[in-house]
Amino acid sequence: MLSLIVRLVGVSQRRAWAVVVIGVLAAVLGLRYSATHLSVDSDTDHLFATSLPWRQSQIADQKNFPQFDRLIVAVVRAKSPEEASETAQALNVALNADKAHFKDSEYPAGAKFYTNNGLLLLPVNQLAKLLGSIVAAQPFLGQLAADPSARGLLTGIRLIAQGVQLGQANLTPYNGPLAGVAQNLQQAASGKPEPLSWQGLIGGDLGGDAEFVLAHPVLNQASIQPGGAATSALKRIAAGLPDVKAGRATVDYTGQIPLSDEQFASLTNGLALGAMISVALIALWLFLALRSWRLIVPILLTLVLGLVLTISFAAIAIGVLNLISVAFAILFIGLAVDFGIQFTVRLRDVRHGVGDLALAITETARQAGGQIALAAAATACGFLAFAPTPFIGVAELGIIAGTGMGLAFFCTVTFLPALLRLFAPRPEFFPIGLPFGGQVDEFIFRRRHATLIIFGLLAIAGAVASVTIGFDANPLDTKDPHTESMRTLNGLLNDPATNPFYADVLTPNLAAVDAMAKKLSALPEVSGVISGATFVPADQSVKLAMLTQAQTILAPTIQTTSITQSGGGAPVTAQDIRLAMAATREAILKAKAQLPADSPMLRIADALGRLQSQNDAQIMAMNAAVTRFLPAELARLNDSLNAQPITQANLPLQVARNWFLPDGRVRVEALPTAAAQHTKGLKIFANAVLAVAPDAGGPAISTIATARTILDSFREAAFLAALAIAIILFIVFRNFRDTLLVLSTLTLSALLTALFAKIYGLQINYANIIALPLLLGVGVSFNVYFVMNFRAGMRRFLHSATAHAVLFSALTTGTAFGTLAASHDRGTSSMGVLLLLSLLAVLIATFLFLPALLYVLPDSNARKTQL
Repeated sequence: MLSLIVRLVGVSQRRAWAVVVIGVLAAVLGLRYSATHLSVDSDTDHLFATSLPWRQSQIADQKNFPQFDRLIVAVVRAKSPEEASETAQALNVALNADKAHFKDSEYPAGAKFYTNNGLLLLPVNQLAKLLGSIVAAQPFLGQLAADPSARGLLTGIRLIAQGVQLGQANLTPYNGPLAGVAQNLQQAASGKPEPLSWQGLIGGDLGGDAEFVLAHPVLNQASIQPGGAATSALKRIAAGLPDVKAGRATVDYTGQIPLSDEQFASLTNGLALGAMISVALIALWLFLALRSWRLIVPILLTLVLGLVLTISFAAIAIGVLNLISVAFAILFIGLAVDFGIQFTVRLRDVRHGVGDLALAITETARQAGGQIALAAAATACGFLAFAPTPFIGVAELGIIAGTGMGLAFFCTVTFLPALLRLFAPRPEFFPIGLPFGGQVDEFIFRRRHATLIIFGLLAIAGAVASVTIGFDANPLDTKDPHTESMRTLNGLLNDPATNPFYADVLTPNLAAVDAMAKKLSALPEVSGVISGATFVPADQSVKLAMLTQAQTILAPTIQTTSITQSGGGAPVTAQDIRLAMAATREAILKAKAQLPADSPMLRIADALGRLQSQNDAQIMAMNAAVTRFLPAELARLNDSLNAQPITQANLPLQVARNWFLPDGRVRVEALPTAAAQHTKGLKIFANAVLAVAPDAGGPAISTIATARTILDSFREAAFLAALAIAIILFIVFRNFRDTLLVLSTLTLSALLTALFAKIYGLQINYANIIALPLLLGVGVSFNVYFVMNFRAGMRRFLHSATAHAVLFSALTTGTAFGTLAASHDRGTSSMGVLLLLSLLAVLIATFLFLPALLYVLPDSNARKTQL
């Protein structure tokens, strides 16, 4: 092999121009092909093999319920439930009209089904309590229905006050609504009238604090942010909605599409500046290592050619990069630059004694070619070990990076010698080595046993750290928390109903739902269960009878409401309202002795006293604010009391398709507790659900299954990589001792990495775990150089040209990794940090542990003589 490498280097420098021209042509053709045949897939679902059982379940879910996939979710919040609903309805209409950016849009809570039949979905006890409060307020509601104005509201309050004065009224049912009215009137008295929410006062606010609009965007797959145009359109439409413009409502967004788009945006944010800084620092390290542009430029050109050829291979063999395999370029630069630095630094060392350039290049190939070849082969095996795993993201990365190591080595022994011959670097007049390297060598030699004891203790600490360091299975933790979609999503996590990590179970039919729901509800890890049966509720006859009874009692009110809304009665005037204010305030003050000190009635009286002095325009503004949502709420109450029996057959498609499949199966959804926000709690929740429903799916199940797949893949790859590297090392070294020297140093590097990560507080996740194959690559390369020098008789390890090359190679690699660590994307940033920690661990093991280990081997007299 060494003879072949030497001949290849010799031919390349003799035919330098031909080699360079062939290399440039190959690069041009490769770039042209890659430009049209290489793309990036941002879908994290595609990081894993479709043959995995949990992936098959996930694919089936996406096929059964496509309406939940590839969404932009608009989250509407407002100062009142009515304004939130009004804004959501307007947004939904506008999105459906914008066919250039949206396929469709849906506002689920705005469906007529919930308006007409929502009360039937409540449990019997909750419905009874709600109807009891509505019936108790019937006299008050009657007055509002007859006169839906501030005058009617104040007349109703006056009647309540008179009842309190006479001892005939119990304020308890009215305290909540009266407190809302008091706050509203106080705002109006301060000159800031705001709409009064009647939904909570009359019918009870049964919804959450937000409304949701679900939109399927038109995606531009040619863009790195396919949903970017649709998201911008949503923001533009939302900004023009009346309540948003008035500052009364907000529209935020999240969902799979913006989360994916923003992750790509965070990956590219500051990329140009980071790249420029990285290139500048790499150029500085190369200058300090090589001291000549005649050496630096050939290395950079060789690196570019190797990278272009690797990109071309990726385009031919893979075609579509994923969120993990796209990192191959950083890994290639970080590892391949080491080959060039090793070759050129060793060339400088050889030229200190050999003046002729051609002879020096040949001698460098003879001294370093075998070492670089072994490092490249071992590194490639470390990457290729991931190819057979079902973790497609890293498997493809391994194939690309592993092949890239072979291409990098080929360029190092062909293209680089040709360029060196053409650039003709000048001879060296001083020996190459690290400053103070000799003193450090002597220090390590004299304290070799103490050094090994210290590293033994560090290895134990690293072993403990390796089994206690956590794996963060939550994919959200790898995203930038400051993006719009992540801020919105984080605001929803505390509510089990909006937590994205739920679990799904498909039962054979509606009859089987009840048993499954009872099993899931009994689990302490489950906060609630929703299913198709939720929308075909039990006890409907009882509930309908309760609604009929309430409707009978409220019939005069409902009838009056209908007449009033059709236009009956004269419009109320400011003077009418002033008279009502005076009469109501007087009635409250007369009842003051019977009212508690904190009664909202007293706050109402205070506000009315201030409102009476306001001008007509201010009075009518208060009236408009108070009554803005009253007619609609009375109509909603009327509709809800006229509910009809619900069956699976008469469920609207908009509701049924979310829970019932054409083959009769019914979806049951288990909602997690707040503990499932974190990986440990999520794992407990998923395992608890699987214990009662082994075929369960959904985000919670797939997230934990993803983590298991990743860990199993890395265990398998680590075993295969270690085995392959050991075999290659043994074939080359032909003895166990030298093979174990490399492997033991590599193992120590891994343990130190675990220790450093634990101290740093870093958890392993699906993004940064790709630092581990790089650890194999860098660790093997650096260790191989030192052990092969030892085999060749070298005993001054840190004073050598090899140590000089390793240090500056590490600095160059670390600079590339530092760019990743500074990324706005948390996954990429954590990957960069772990790569830097791994590199630090490798340097410490290579520069301190390995020399100490070599110094205790049985030829100490020779070492003492040389030191």
